[in-house]
Amino acid sequence: MKRRQTSEDERREFAQAFAEARPLRPVPAKGIAKHKTVVKGEGLDGNTRERLKRGQLEPDARLDLHGFTESAAHSALLLFLKTAQARKAKLVLVVTGKGARAAAPDEPFHMAVDKPARGVLKTSVPRWLKEPGFAAFVAGTQAAHRRHGGDGALYIYLHKASR
Repeated sequence: MKRRQTSEDERREFAQAFAEARPLRPVPAKGIAKHKTVVKGEGLDGNTRERLKRGQLEPDARLDLHGFTESAAHSALLLFLKTAQARKAKLVLVVTGKGARAAAPDEPFHMAVDKPARGVLKTSVPRWLKEPGFAAFVAGTQAAHRRHGGDGALYIYLHKASR
């Protein structure tokens, strides 16, 4: 099927309509208000995210979840975040551990019943932080810098406590 050719008359009408078009809202003048960009819809601006990536910010509190069951870790994490926010902490570190190494990169866990799942808390904690019960606390998350635990830990940037 061949595309229809645009006529000169249609091109003129389009150019006229395009010239008369106006933006839906006024465009702010340069230099009036500079807002920091928020990355991925989270409450971290680019500067904070970069400082976390470089390990330049020191966490105000730490929670090590090694040895916790999934249920106990969920409760402990929620209580930890509530307490940290009440104490006006801005940045906390949660150590989940890396979990055992998988046989293949696309194999997240063993299918055999007698073998335990790998990295349960490492995969569960980021999912929990997106739940409604955690939303009042979490402004943003990022994998920790190597000196704070690297892939086995997670920075959590907290919202300010509401009064």
